[in-house]
Amino acid sequence: MVDPTQPNGERILVVGPSWVGDMVMAQSLFKMLKSRYPDCWIGVLAPAWSQPILGRMAEVDEAIALDVKHGEFGWGARRRIARSLKGRFDRAIVLPRSWKSALVPFLARIPQRVGFTGEQRLVLLTERRRLDKTVLDQTVKRFVSLGLPEAGARSGDFAIPAPRLEIDDDNLATLKATQGVGERPAIGMMPGAEYGPAKQWPLAHFRRLAEQLVGDGYEIRVLGGPKDVAAGEAITTELAHAHNLCGKTRLADAVDLLADCRQVVTNDSGLMHVASAVGTHVQAIYGSSTPRYTPPLTDNASIHTLALTCSPCFKRHCPLGHTHCLQLISPDRLLKAVQLEDA
Repeated sequence: MVDPTQPNGERILVVGPSWVGDMVMAQSLFKMLKSRYPDCWIGVLAPAWSQPILGRMAEVDEAIALDVKHGEFGWGARRRIARSLKGRFDRAIVLPRSWKSALVPFLARIPQRVGFTGEQRLVLLTERRRLDKTVLDQTVKRFVSLGLPEAGARSGDFAIPAPRLEIDDDNLATLKATQGVGERPAIGMMPGAEYGPAKQWPLAHFRRLAEQLVGDGYEIRVLGGPKDVAAGEAITTELAHAHNLCGKTRLADAVDLLADCRQVVTNDSGLMHVASAVGTHVQAIYGSSTPRYTPPLTDNASIHTLALTCSPCFKRHCPLGHTHCLQLISPDRLLKAVQLEDA
């Protein structure tokens, strides 16, 4: 039964990605769809953790939680959701390339189901597109292309709307009061990278930079999840005006805290994309990955990469054991970049 609150336009279900950064980049697709089809209704099927991020996207009309752990099949959960979605959507856009990601739209009998060829999805998708990585050379391009007619998407020559997350000023005021931050201009630091250590700038470099920035009159806010608590401690311990907020805030809180920072210093991570989407200047550090593939989707960014002959290798751990691509990016380089931007 169709929800009577939905408009009369096309009802589109997007099966979202499983990573924070990818979910932020998916907003470019949502923005494009709303631009081309102003009356459309966009529902996003995605992991439960993504609900706070989707709640900050004006283009998303409905967020549907897929309560399945990463790597888990979750047959029962997928069947239940599919039953609840029957008759409610006209088209499904499946962003991940896995077999299981296409299962819910198939079981829900959504008439049009588009996605890239992958993992034997012959029956599950009604439109299977070949992924030309030389043309669609960025993750965000691949996402946006799936919302376009195939003929228009094939060339890769189309506009990419930049993500823009909404800010909750009341929540920010509460966070400042409860976390004891906001007495100085803030620099955010994000030392984590879920993918692996080959994307993580050395903690000693973060610590040295934090010391220098505190000396220049800034406050340091280290943000990340529970896994990043120890990294946050390494940066902030016994350093005045430095706050380890890792594991102490929700994902939606990070949106507001990053929007309030003057700049952020970050690895190529999900929170890098969050910072980009709230308009904060991003000092982005790349090691095993490359800004050609997953750049900050903003003009307000500075990129730090050495482009050594061994990088990008796209490995979780440095195959050579030295991570020179990160070690050789000095704290002084980042300090000068922050100072130049704030001059």
